[in-house]
Amino acid sequence: MERTFSIIKPDAFAAGSAGKILARIYAEGFKVVGMKKLFLSKVEAEGFYAVHAERPFFGELTDFMSSAPCIVMCLEAEGAIKKWRDLMGATNPAEAVEGTLRKEFGASIGENATHGSDAPDTAAFEIGYFFNGLELL
Repeated sequence: MERTFSIIKPDAFAAGSAGKILARIYAEGFKVVGMKKLFLSKVEAEGFYAVHAERPFFGELTDFMSSAPCIVMCLEAEGAIKKWRDLMGATNPAEAVEGTLRKEFGASIGENATHGSDAPDTAAFEIGYFFNGLELL
């Protein structure tokens, strides 16, 4: 089994889509081994997205991620990283395949409903940023 990190972002949470996204997560066979509802501070969002600190969208991204509550999760499944990324769809909802979460719930590249780790090392960092070992059941 593999673990990955996911976020139901502030736009999807504010739109009332979190329950529908969670239902899809379970329907696709993921086990939720950790879940928290959070309201990230700007500093917490900056720490999480530090890898993008030099990118032009960093300020906009961290402002957005600290604008409203979100749900962070650790998901587990066979091939969880790829499986979750496939379920999310393309970063740009306009380019996402029908049936993906971003196609259904995303509005733009910046407000695209979900986040997911892109590799095992990224997943390890992201899970560790939000969860300690005792919280993963």
